[in-house]
Amino acid sequence: MTTDGAYMARAIQLARRGYFTARPNPVVGCVIVKDNQLVGEGFHRKAGEPHAEVHALNAAAANATGATAYVTLEPCSHTGRTPPCANALIEAGVKRVVVAMSDPNPEVAGQGLERLRAAGIEVSEGVLRAEAVQLNQGFIKRMTRGLPYVRVKLAMSLDGRTAMASGESKWITGEHARADVHRLRAASGAVMTGSGTVLADNPSLTYRVEDFELLRQQIPEDTEQPLRVVCDSRLQTPANARILNQPGKTLIATLQVNEQAETLQQSGAEVVQIKEDRGKISLTDLLGTLAGRGVNDVMVEAGAGMAGALLNEKLVDEFVIYMAPHLMGDNARGLVQIHGLEAMADRVALKINDIRAIGEDWKITAIPTYS
Repeated sequence: MTTDGAYMARAIQLARRGYFTARPNPVVGCVIVKDNQLVGEGFHRKAGEPHAEVHALNAAAANATGATAYVTLEPCSHTGRTPPCANALIEAGVKRVVVAMSDPNPEVAGQGLERLRAAGIEVSEGVLRAEAVQLNQGFIKRMTRGLPYVRVKLAMSLDGRTAMASGESKWITGEHARADVHRLRAASGAVMTGSGTVLADNPSLTYRVEDFELLRQQIPEDTEQPLRVVCDSRLQTPANARILNQPGKTLIATLQVNEQAETLQQSGAEVVQIKEDRGKISLTDLLGTLAGRGVNDVMVEAGAGMAGALLNEKLVDEFVIYMAPHLMGDNARGLVQIHGLEAMADRVALKINDIRAIGEDWKITAIPTYS
């Protein structure tokens, strides 16, 4: 790896520290290097707090003059809740800025780099760009397409079953896999399910560090609970559902707001009317609504019907499948409802990005090829 690559790798490592807390902002890391010595580093921890560049410049102090800054994302050029980072780098007197990728935010989109160049600072782009893109898939998709990154979580037996014929499904996987699900929830802007899952399982859909010793050192105490989202076209969610009585907020998406909506709102939910699509909630419109609220990543924990509906609409960006080492038989329920597959040529192709053991189970990360 080149010297630039090595320092950018450290910046990417730092950026990951904001994984649970930076939303809806992107995660960003920065290191300041002078005379081949790392003199300052920082990461963006939380929206409204200083950005990575400011933390790194503060750590470098006078050493920032004549130094090189390595940043995982283009320094911002606009004033939001904090001043422009491009200006901070200029005022600190850095001579060179290396960025992994430009900012997809239309308010920035190259303007930060232009401002640096106009100030006489040498700018290099594209160092470890693929790794930087991986850090902020949800933010990038929200900025470029107006939709959040959709991650569908599924748990199945070795023979691809998610529940017994009776609906019993607790627990398919072991403790390590369940802890990993809570880690993913903590990193998501929203967790989405259907009213059928609410009625059948009465889930909480919160992340719970106290339930898993494995998570206590991983998730910061001030990590916000994800927005809980229920697709409920007929407003069947009970007013005493567990999902309404948890820390954080619950949004119920429906086709028509009626008297039941008032009852649910009194129980703490926000009820939002979503466009209709063939008699059902438009999942595209719902996801667009969530993106408009600053949600970068949606984790879907629902039944085979919703997983199939999202897949049919080509709205799934990633599957996270936990596979347990047991068999549940051919009467048990399948993984995803996909209609119209009659021939081998109709199969839905997936690209497997990762397979790893997680406790006694296996975790498979795969993306539909249309992504």
